[in-house]
Amino acid sequence: MIYIGQKGDKFADLPASSPFIDKVYSISAGKFRRYHGEGIKQLLDAPTTFKNARDMIKVKVGFVQSMSLLAKIKPDAVFIKGGFVGLPVGLAAAMKHIPYVTHDSDAIPGLANRLIAKWASVHAVAMPAELYKYPKEKIKYVGVPITALYTKLSADLVSSYRKKLGLDKYDKVILVTGGGLGALRLNNGVQLISRDLLEEYPDLAIVHVSGSTQEKDVEQYYDSNLPSELRNRVKVLGFTTELHAYSAVADVVISRAGATHMAEMAAQSKACVVVPNPNLTGGHQTKNASFLADAGAIRLVTEDQIAKDPSMLRFVVKELLDNKNSRHDLGLKLHSFNMPNAAVDLAEILLKVSKNEI
Repeated sequence: MIYIGQKGDKFADLPASSPFIDKVYSISAGKFRRYHGEGIKQLLDAPTTFKNARDMIKVKVGFVQSMSLLAKIKPDAVFIKGGFVGLPVGLAAAMKHIPYVTHDSDAIPGLANRLIAKWASVHAVAMPAELYKYPKEKIKYVGVPITALYTKLSADLVSSYRKKLGLDKYDKVILVTGGGLGALRLNNGVQLISRDLLEEYPDLAIVHVSGSTQEKDVEQYYDSNLPSELRNRVKVLGFTTELHAYSAVADVVISRAGATHMAEMAAQSKACVVVPNPNLTGGHQTKNASFLADAGAIRLVTEDQIAKDPSMLRFVVKELLDNKNSRHDLGLKLHSFNMPNAAVDLAEILLKVSKNEI
């Protein structure tokens, strides 16, 4: 397997760390900067305009490099996960009549995948096919590949995680996570309701994965605003490699609406209160959350609602903490979108495309 990425990206050492990657190549790539909700204002921003113009040149360079690489590698098929690096590669594959498969993790396809959609053999998608505007005959609903650490939970597994994490003395656990970099407004919203929740539920613990850049600020807030008996029931982590274990023991998960995270929570049948990031390009988190909320699979709270009235978040969390059946039903509904064979299905699609069977 060959991986093509952007120059300087973090995957340059993949061959050494993964037995499945034989070689890594780097190409020039650029992105078109669009900021959700900014409208025409972003077109008048000189730095943004300059960067977009500069990156158009990078895409052209990347296209030439991709043409050369594909001629050298001679792949039977190309897999394009999305993102701006996929654009020059996809265009080159189309030019050389090499079949390729795109994959969209979100309910809204990314710009790169939309630009190369016309020539794709298959559009693999993370959510039900009716959400996408691709030709229906080319869509394959496969879900999002996730690590096997996220799986259907048994009582014994949850119990072992609770002991391992030192949370077995608490009857209820809330997990807060905004992703690897954290989420400032989500962090602030949870901080504002933390004291009320901890006072109302003396058997409650809060695990707050703040993001490494915000860890000190979040720690300081709890240190300054909670008496010691409540502060002892809040665990702040900047980052953790055991998020699967913390989510496994959580009664309620408060999080963003990233596609991979939602797939992980679906695998574990978790009751989730989701606060999507409204500013990401294309509004894809908002779309992800809206779809799942309309399906009754999550509780949706917006940043605007939290800003106007932080008690809105507390009310939704409290309703789930008070009602085990509601948590159970919400988790089951989210689990109905679990696609445990996503990686295998994608691999089978790629093999068929490489053999011209699709």
